Amino acid sequence: MTTSSSLAKFGMRARLATAAGLAMVLLASLPLRAEESNPVLAKVNGSEIRQSDVTLAEEELGPSLAQMDPATKKENVLAFLIDMKIVAKAAEAKKIEDRDDFKARLAFARNRLLMDNLLAAEGKAATTEEAMKKVYDEAAKQIEGEQEVHARHILVETEDEAKAIAAELKKGADFAELAKKKSKDPGASDGGDLGFFTKDQMVPEFSTVAFSLEPGKISDPVKSQFGWHIIKVEEKRARKAPDFDQVKSQIETYVTRRAQAEYVAKLRETAKVERMDQPAAAQKSEAKPADSKMAPAKK
Repeated sequence: MTTSSSLAKFGMRARLATAAGLAMVLLASLPLRAEESNPVLAKVNGSEIRQSDVTLAEEELGPSLAQMDPATKKENVLAFLIDMKIVAKAAEAKKIEDRDDFKARLAFARNRLLMDNLLAAEGKAATTEEAMKKVYDEAAKQIEGEQEVHARHILVETEDEAKAIAAELKKGADFAELAKKKSKDPGASDGGDLGFFTKDQMVPEFSTVAFSLEPGKISDPVKSQFGWHIIKVEEKRARKAPDFDQVKSQIETYVTRRAQAEYVAKLRETAKVERMDQPAAAQKSEAKPADSKMAPAKK
């Protein structure tokens, strides 16, 4: 063999080795195969239970698993899925699926799953940053500048009790201490502190007096449906809207549910709905479905 021939063969082998190494690097960067990313965790009479089955079951079982650590949760869910497959097979052998009640429940479950998935998709599509910011801006305009009062109160059952407390306060008794001792309100332990509130958050009789008082002033006895109040105003201020990030999750839920309700209402407009339990006149005036009751805000 000549030197030039040997060098050529060596060069060929080197290029092949380099190509093989490059191929290994490329293969290593590819996503895991389905079998590796979604491994089989158990088999029941040959039927596989994969990681994706456990994940789905965890979503469905939800609250009952909340207090478990991840390892215990996975073990319990897997045990549940194993039992479910065993029992389901026994149910098939007994022809449970041929029963009318089973077919009815299966049809209901199918329709509910279809509805939930479609409404989830519609809600997600509508819940954009722009849509949420628009809702926030509109709500903020209504909130900004509205007056808030920070007040305390002492609540008692009779007018005589309230007058006796008012007399003590005029002699210089500490309002918070009297509230702790004599108020029957649940917030008595905090000295009757109600925090900040707007006018429409309290019953009219209470709000009218509270918003008419200057900071530091104490009211005469005030009657409401809850009893007799003595009110002390601590502070007044113009209400400010919370930062967007503070309320983003609530806005997201609102926008999602609104989009879902609007989508259902739109579908209803083109659907032929016949109510056999109502006369025709009643059907024409039938109310549209409520926003939040029709469908939960699936994400």
